[in-house]
Amino acid sequence: QVQLVESGGGLVQAGGSLRLSCAASGRSFASYGMGWIRQAPGKEQDVVAAISWGGGNTYYADSVKGRFTISRDNNKNAVYLQMNSLKPEDTAVYYCAARPRGRWDKAAYDYWGQGTQVTVSS
Repeated sequence: QVQLVESGGGLVQAGGSLRLSCAASGRSFASYGMGWIRQAPGKEQDVVAAISWGGGNTYYADSVKGRFTISRDNNKNAVYLQMNSLKPEDTAVYYCAARPRGRWDKAAYDYWGQGTQVTVSS
């Protein structure tokens, strides 16, 4: 099992940047890939970025390619989401989530953090 705690959300103007952090703990943390999933009110959950620990493979939703970067710090058991050129449509609750290695689909995420709110103003 793994426990996840997000931080770094807040209010930012369009065109600005935020860096989300996810601190992970658990004996089997290294066995999990990680992702960032966002959900806006009344909208479907969207996996915006994912990364495989140790492998360096990443995935980005088309809507955030070129603007968001997912990264990891294995020494700190942490994953980050650098968000640049933010748009109002990026407004959502962002969740850090863990998944088994080899699984990249949304249904594979077994562990979720509490979420952090990101609000982008016009």
